[in-house]
Amino acid sequence: MPYISVTALSHPGLRREHNEDSLVVGPWTLCGTVTENPQTMAFPLGRPLVVAVADGIGGQPAGEVASSLVVRRLALFGPALDGEEAVRDALGMCNHAVYAAADRAPELSTMGTTVAGVVILEQELLVFNVGDSRVIEVGPAGDGTDDPAGARAATDDTLHQLSVDDSPALAQGRRTTSIVTQALGGAPTFSAIKPHVSTSPLTPGTRMLVCSDGLTDPVLDDEIDGILRAHDGGRAVFELWKAAMAAGGPDNVTIALVTVTG
Repeated sequence: MPYISVTALSHPGLRREHNEDSLVVGPWTLCGTVTENPQTMAFPLGRPLVVAVADGIGGQPAGEVASSLVVRRLALFGPALDGEEAVRDALGMCNHAVYAAADRAPELSTMGTTVAGVVILEQELLVFNVGDSRVIEVGPAGDGTDDPAGARAATDDTLHQLSVDDSPALAQGRRTTSIVTQALGGAPTFSAIKPHVSTSPLTPGTRMLVCSDGLTDPVLDDEIDGILRAHDGGRAVFELWKAAMAAGGPDNVTIALVTVTG
C-alpha cells in the first residue's frame, strides 16, 4: 500500500533563547519545543495530509504564539484541504486568526509568522507558502553510502524550490535577507495576504523538504543537495541539522522531509 513518510526535527539553534518555529504533520503539531532527534511518522496515501512549517517573525513579540496558532489551525483544516482554493481559504482564515488574537492582547500586537508546506493528495501535491519558509523538491537518495560531495551522476535531479520567497530583491553580494514582504499577521492593522499555492503531480518516490530559513540561510544549496543525495529519513534530517549548527546555528531551524513510497 502506498504511504507517506514524514521525518521532522525542530531546534532553537545556537544563538536564540527559545524556539519560535512550529510544525504540523497531519493531526500532530510541534510548537516551540526542541527535538534534535528526528521523529518519523507514516500515513496511508489517500486523505489529504498537510505538512507545514511556520516561523514566528523574529524581532517582534510572540512569534511563537503566531506560529503555533497557525499550525494548530492547519491541523484542524487539514482533512478538508482538497484543492488550491481550500488551501487559500485556510491560509486566509489563519491570517485573520493571528490578527484577532493580537487585537485581544496588547503583548501580542504585531506578532506574525511565515508558513510553508504541502498537502499530499492521492494523485497530486499542493504546495503553499506565505513568507520565506521553503518547500523544496529533492531527487532520490542514494544507497546509504556517504556521498557528502554529491558525486552521483550529474544527470540526477537536484534541488528544485517550489515555494516563492516573499522577500525584497537582494543587494549585490548578498545571498539572504531577513526581511519578508508578506506574512500571516505582523502588522499593526489587518493586512490581507496573497498566498502562493500551486499543484504538482504526485509520483512514487517524490521527496519534499519543508523547512524554515534557519536551514536555508546558513547552509548552501550544494551542501543541502549533497546531504539529501547521500541520505534519507532520519539520517538526512539529522545531517541537515548538523550542517545548520556547524554554520553557526544563527536561527531556529525546523525541517520536515516528506517521502511518498509505493
